[in-house]
Amino acid sequence: MNTFLSRLNTIFAFTLSVMAGLTFCCFLSTDFNLNQENVTLGTGKVSVKEVRDYSAEKEKKDLGFIVFDLNADLTPLFNWNVKQLFLYLTAEYETKSHKLNQVVLWDKIVERGNNAVFDLKNANTKYYFWDYAHGLKGNQNVTLTLSWNVIPNAGRLPKVMGTGSHSFVFPNDYSSGRF
Repeated sequence: MNTFLSRLNTIFAFTLSVMAGLTFCCFLSTDFNLNQENVTLGTGKVSVKEVRDYSAEKEKKDLGFIVFDLNADLTPLFNWNVKQLFLYLTAEYETKSHKLNQVVLWDKIVERGNNAVFDLKNANTKYYFWDYAHGLKGNQNVTLTLSWNVIPNAGRLPKVMGTGSHSFVFPNDYSSGRF
Protein backbone atom coordinates (compact mmCIF):
# COMPACT_ATOMS: atom_id res chain seq x y z
CA MET A 1 0.00 0.00 0.00
CA ASN A 2 1.23 3.53 -0.77
CA THR A 3 1.94 5.88 2.07
CA PHE A 4 0.92 9.52 2.20
CA LEU A 5 4.50 10.67 1.36
CA SER A 6 4.66 8.33 -1.61
CA ARG A 7 1.42 9.72 -3.03
CA LEU A 8 2.58 13.29 -2.38
CA ASN A 9 5.84 12.55 -4.21
CA THR A 10 3.90 11.16 -7.20
CA ILE A 11 1.67 14.24 -7.41
CA PHE A 12 4.68 16.56 -7.09
CA ALA A 13 6.63 14.73 -9.84
CA PHE A 14 3.61 14.74 -12.16
CA THR A 15 3.06 18.48 -11.56
CA LEU A 16 6.71 19.23 -12.35
CA SER A 17 6.51 17.17 -15.55
CA VAL A 18 3.39 19.03 -16.70
CA MET A 19 4.99 22.43 -15.89
CA ALA A 20 8.15 21.51 -17.80
CA GLY A 21 6.05 20.47 -20.81
CA LEU A 22 4.04 23.69 -20.71
CA THR A 23 7.21 25.78 -20.43
CA PHE A 24 8.65 23.99 -23.46
CA CYS A 25 5.45 24.65 -25.44
CA CYS A 26 5.64 28.32 -24.47
CA PHE A 27 9.26 28.42 -25.64
CA LEU A 28 8.31 26.87 -28.99
CA SER A 29 5.52 29.40 -29.56
CA THR A 30 8.02 32.29 -29.85
CA ASP A 31 11.31 30.58 -30.74
CA PHE A 32 10.87 30.97 -34.48
CA ASN A 33 10.37 34.77 -34.37
CA LEU A 34 13.10 36.57 -36.33
CA ASN A 35 13.29 39.53 -33.90
CA GLN A 36 14.55 41.76 -36.74
CA GLU A 37 13.76 45.46 -37.09
CA ASN A 38 15.02 48.30 -39.25
CA VAL A 39 17.46 50.70 -37.65
CA THR A 40 18.68 54.02 -39.02
CA LEU A 41 22.06 55.19 -37.77
CA GLY A 42 24.11 58.28 -38.53
CA THR A 43 27.01 60.30 -37.20
CA GLY A 44 27.48 63.98 -36.58
CA LYS A 45 30.80 65.21 -35.28
CA VAL A 46 33.64 62.71 -35.73
CA SER A 47 37.12 63.38 -34.38
CA VAL A 48 40.14 61.52 -33.08
CA LYS A 49 42.72 62.61 -30.55
CA GLU A 50 46.00 61.17 -29.31
CA VAL A 51 45.65 60.93 -25.53
CA ARG A 52 47.74 59.42 -22.77
CA ASP A 53 45.95 56.44 -21.19
CA TYR A 54 46.74 56.52 -17.48
CA SER A 55 44.85 53.31 -16.76
CA ALA A 56 47.31 51.14 -18.68
CA GLU A 57 50.92 51.68 -19.77
CA LYS A 58 50.66 55.50 -19.82
CA GLU A 59 51.46 55.54 -23.53
CA LYS A 60 49.53 57.68 -25.97
CA LYS A 61 46.58 55.96 -27.63
CA ASP A 62 43.92 56.97 -30.14
CA LEU A 63 40.68 58.16 -28.59
CA GLY A 64 37.79 58.50 -31.00
CA PHE A 65 34.85 60.78 -30.36
CA ILE A 66 31.60 60.52 -32.26
CA VAL A 67 28.14 61.97 -31.94
CA PHE A 68 25.53 59.57 -33.31
CA ASP A 69 21.90 59.58 -34.43
CA LEU A 70 19.68 56.57 -33.81
CA ASN A 71 16.17 56.02 -35.11
CA ALA A 72 14.46 52.71 -34.37
CA ASP A 73 11.05 51.39 -33.37
CA LEU A 74 11.59 48.17 -31.42
CA THR A 75 8.03 47.89 -30.12
CA PRO A 76 7.14 44.95 -32.45
CA LEU A 77 9.87 42.85 -30.80
CA PHE A 78 7.89 42.64 -27.58
CA ASN A 79 5.50 39.72 -27.26
CA TRP A 80 4.21 37.84 -24.25
CA ASN A 81 7.54 35.97 -23.86
CA VAL A 82 9.89 38.98 -23.99
CA LYS A 83 10.87 40.37 -20.61
CA GLN A 84 13.41 42.95 -21.81
CA LEU A 85 15.82 43.94 -24.58
CA PHE A 86 19.51 44.66 -24.09
CA LEU A 87 20.59 47.06 -26.84
CA TYR A 88 24.19 47.85 -27.70
CA LEU A 89 25.79 50.04 -30.37
CA THR A 90 29.09 48.71 -31.69
CA ALA A 91 31.76 50.15 -33.95
CA GLU A 92 33.61 47.67 -36.18
CA TYR A 93 36.80 48.53 -38.03
CA GLU A 94 39.95 47.01 -39.43
CA THR A 95 43.55 47.96 -38.62
CA LYS A 96 46.92 46.78 -39.88
CA SER A 97 47.47 44.63 -36.80
CA HIS A 98 43.93 43.22 -36.43
CA LYS A 99 41.45 42.13 -39.07
CA LEU A 100 38.39 42.78 -36.89
CA ASN A 101 38.04 45.26 -34.02
CA GLN A 102 34.75 45.72 -32.20
CA VAL A 103 34.05 48.37 -29.58
CA VAL A 104 30.79 48.83 -27.67
CA LEU A 105 30.02 52.56 -27.56
CA TRP A 106 26.52 52.71 -26.08
CA ASP A 107 24.02 50.36 -24.44
CA LYS A 108 20.55 50.45 -22.94
CA ILE A 109 18.12 48.04 -21.29
CA VAL A 110 14.49 48.38 -22.39
CA GLU A 111 12.00 46.56 -20.18
CA ARG A 112 8.52 45.47 -21.20
CA GLY A 113 6.10 48.37 -20.90
CA ASN A 114 8.80 51.04 -21.36
CA ASN A 115 9.12 53.14 -24.48
CA ALA A 116 10.90 51.13 -27.19
CA VAL A 117 10.90 53.91 -29.81
CA PHE A 118 14.26 55.66 -30.19
CA ASP A 119 14.80 58.98 -31.95
CA LEU A 120 18.18 60.12 -30.68
CA LYS A 121 19.85 63.11 -32.33
CA ASN A 122 23.45 64.11 -31.60
CA ALA A 123 23.76 61.60 -28.75
CA ASN A 124 27.11 61.11 -27.07
CA THR A 125 28.61 57.67 -26.65
CA LYS A 126 28.41 56.10 -23.21
CA TYR A 127 31.83 54.45 -23.32
CA TYR A 128 35.25 55.61 -24.52
CA PHE A 129 36.33 54.68 -28.04
CA TRP A 130 39.96 53.67 -27.43
CA ASP A 131 42.28 52.04 -29.95
CA TYR A 132 45.56 50.90 -28.46
CA ALA A 133 47.36 50.42 -31.79
CA HIS A 134 46.78 53.92 -33.27
CA GLY A 135 44.25 52.52 -35.74
CA LEU A 136 41.63 55.26 -35.64
CA LYS A 137 43.40 58.22 -37.24
CA GLY A 138 42.57 58.18 -40.94
CA ASN A 139 40.58 54.94 -40.73
CA GLN A 140 38.38 54.87 -43.83
CA ASN A 141 35.81 52.26 -42.84
CA VAL A 142 34.31 52.32 -39.36
CA THR A 143 30.84 50.79 -39.26
CA LEU A 144 28.22 51.40 -36.58
CA THR A 145 25.65 48.66 -35.95
CA LEU A 146 22.90 48.30 -33.37
CA SER A 147 22.40 44.81 -31.95
CA TRP A 148 20.24 43.43 -29.18
CA ASN A 149 19.68 40.43 -26.99
CA VAL A 150 16.07 39.39 -26.47
CA ILE A 151 15.67 38.32 -22.84
CA PRO A 152 12.71 35.90 -22.74
CA ASN A 153 10.63 34.61 -19.86
CA ALA A 154 11.29 31.06 -21.09
CA GLY A 155 13.62 29.89 -23.84
CA ARG A 156 16.92 30.71 -25.44
CA LEU A 157 18.65 34.10 -25.51
CA PRO A 158 18.93 35.20 -29.15
CA LYS A 159 21.52 37.77 -30.23
CA VAL A 160 20.14 39.82 -33.14
CA MET A 161 21.78 42.47 -35.32
CA GLY A 162 19.46 45.19 -36.58
CA THR A 163 19.06 45.68 -40.30
CA GLY A 164 20.83 48.87 -41.21
CA SER A 165 24.28 50.20 -40.42
CA HIS A 166 26.29 53.36 -40.95
CA SER A 167 29.89 53.70 -42.11
CA PHE A 168 32.02 56.76 -41.48
CA VAL A 169 35.61 57.98 -41.78
CA PHE A 170 37.89 59.29 -39.06
CA PRO A 171 39.91 62.39 -40.00
CA ASN A 172 43.54 62.08 -41.10
CA ASP A 173 44.76 64.52 -38.44
CA TYR A 174 44.46 64.50 -34.68
CA SER A 175 42.12 67.06 -33.15
CA SER A 176 43.63 69.63 -30.83
CA GLY A 177 42.02 70.99 -27.71
CA ARG A 178 38.97 69.63 -25.98
CA PHE A 179 36.26 67.50 -27.62
